[in-house]
Amino acid sequence: MVTSTTDELKAMGGVSGPNDQALRARAKAVIPGGMFGHLNMGHMPADYPQFMASGVGARVVDVDGREFVDLMNSWGPVILGHRHPVVEEAAARQAALGDCLNGPSERMVELAERLVGVVSHADWAMFQKNGTDATTLCCTIARAATGHRKILVAKGAYHGAAPWCTPVEAGTTAEDHANLVRYIYNDLESVRAAAQSVAGDLAGILVSPFRHDAGFDQELVDPTFARGLRQLCDETGAALILDDVRCGFRLHFGHSWQPIGVEPDLSAWSKAIANGYALAAVLGNDRYRAPVQTLFTTGSFWCSSVSMAASLATLDVLEREDSVATMVAKGTQLRDGLDAQARHWGYPIRQTGPVQMPYLSFVGDDDRAVGTLFAASALRHGVYLHPRHNWFVSAAMTDADLALALSATDAAFEELREAHVEIGPPAS
Repeated sequence: MVTSTTDELKAMGGVSGPNDQALRARAKAVIPGGMFGHLNMGHMPADYPQFMASGVGARVVDVDGREFVDLMNSWGPVILGHRHPVVEEAAARQAALGDCLNGPSERMVELAERLVGVVSHADWAMFQKNGTDATTLCCTIARAATGHRKILVAKGAYHGAAPWCTPVEAGTTAEDHANLVRYIYNDLESVRAAAQSVAGDLAGILVSPFRHDAGFDQELVDPTFARGLRQLCDETGAALILDDVRCGFRLHFGHSWQPIGVEPDLSAWSKAIANGYALAAVLGNDRYRAPVQTLFTTGSFWCSSVSMAASLATLDVLEREDSVATMVAKGTQLRDGLDAQARHWGYPIRQTGPVQMPYLSFVGDDDRAVGTLFAASALRHGVYLHPRHNWFVSAAMTDADLALALSATDAAFEELREAHVEIGPPAS
């Protein structure tokens, strides 16, 4: 709960400019609510800019010409920085030949070979467009392989926006969720209890590399928990499905659980695999090769050659430049800087999750009201971040970008203090 005066809080709004406001007004006439998705869920300050004009490297520019250090990176897809020259050149070269053709180009085979060579559990690959496509297909494959219906998912986890997995109930039915059974992340006993409750009908266990629920402190995976999931799937014949849509290639050059030695059967990918070009993938081991061939699954744009060319270039750069290490280094500097600033200004904070996918919360700020004020203030000073969603550090972040980001957050802490914003006890 925030304790401050109304005028002080109103003074700490965002920086939506006249062009952004004009676009919002036009959008309301032709788009329900004027916006959908992340920017229309009520989790952003009301006057955050919604419309963007351009991006380059670790910076993004809104339609009013304001430039920000980008710590959201298009909600994760941009891993090498906006308009990375190697990726853009590869995409343009393929676009000159064709993108949506009667069939895929040879880029599809090349990309499948590349991913199978990089991801330790993968013997084959299939391609889609969005993360929801990939998680949905993983569940479909698990059911085809086992002949069973039930999928275990963690309470509060996000696996996409289709009716079976959306966190919003509007427009869904009880039947959409009938084959999902919930467990508690990092609580192996809860998983075993969930599996026992559907004994004989368990198709798969769907799990994220770490707990990254929006609006909550992040929780790294306990390797013992991950190994327990693998053992349970081996015992029951269910598929272990790793949802690497958000984390893929940010935590490790390979699937995100490779460093802890736990191999899934299937994995879902999207976001960063093509540095902003629309692409998703499902990777699997040989046990699931034959079941996949019994399915009919396709999309009009799933064979986009431009996105696949961009992905090949993205993977080359990630490997050649050891981009994960770069993101870890910059993320660590960002975390250390924020810790020092919070101590200086007297605000207790928590920083959770991997440093390359950081999340900041204020201790006692249960409704994230202080976090929202902090984000709005930081935005005005030149860094684009989010009060309820994990951030993303890109490999394009330079020392100058980091310095500007930390200057903005320091100014935000200072504005909170000068406005006498305090964190009071929870409302009764």
